[in-house]
Amino acid sequence: MKTITLPDGTTVPALGQGTWMLAEDHARRAEEIAALREGIARGMTLIDTAEMYGEGAAETLVGEAIAGQRDEVFLVSKAYPQNASARRLRTTCEASLKRLGTDRLDLYLLHWRGNVPLGETVEAMERLVEAGLILRWGVSNLDIGDMEELIAQGGQHCATDQILYNLTRRAPELDLLPWLADHAMPVMAYSPIEQGRLLSHRMLKEVARRHDASPAQIALAWLLRQPGILPIPKAGSIDHVRDNRAAAALELTDGDMAALESSFPRPIKRSPLEML
Repeated sequence: MKTITLPDGTTVPALGQGTWMLAEDHARRAEEIAALREGIARGMTLIDTAEMYGEGAAETLVGEAIAGQRDEVFLVSKAYPQNASARRLRTTCEASLKRLGTDRLDLYLLHWRGNVPLGETVEAMERLVEAGLILRWGVSNLDIGDMEELIAQGGQHCATDQILYNLTRRAPELDLLPWLADHAMPVMAYSPIEQGRLLSHRMLKEVARRHDASPAQIALAWLLRQPGILPIPKAGSIDHVRDNRAAAALELTDGDMAALESSFPRPIKRSPLEML
């Protein structure tokens, strides 16, 4: 498995596991836990979740999935912006830790920007690091102007920016991705197959046929070929996990990349960072 290096030198697998929309159907709970465990066994040991997902239900599910193998997992969760204040962040973090059944997070993210000043959130995150509740912190859904402000407010220890990035959402390539690369911050790419909407695209199917692969694997392989990009696809079944994992072994050719570039061109003009 290719790895990604965080600013502090820590390496993580370049393909992780997302959990958005897991734990929403109790009948699928055992299958979803089995899927997460299968991903861990196959080297996809970075698991991303959030207090927002099912209002904590996804964290509880992840906690059950990683029970007995916490030290093998790089655990990521995210705080609501209204909870990222000096007064509320520690309580919020401790609630996530309880649901996850652990004493620390490997990475804790501000889910998106809200009304709490970024400088206050930075200070609150640093206090959590000092307390040992989190090992490092980062952000999600912050555009280049937000990131510049974050750094100006003391956020030099920010480890990553988790953003919406896939073949149909390439605007970050114009400014945000180069900025993050210059600051040695990798990108966690959520919704890497656009919540399934990419799967019917003609060119993805054509490239997939050439590799005896699935369209989803091609979309993931396109992301994995780029330096500093860490996709976090969600999978609710063992077969889906295995399909995602196989993407890490795909080697797209220059011809494949040219075909995808033609079908999914980079925008000419900058646009604000998109969110789902």
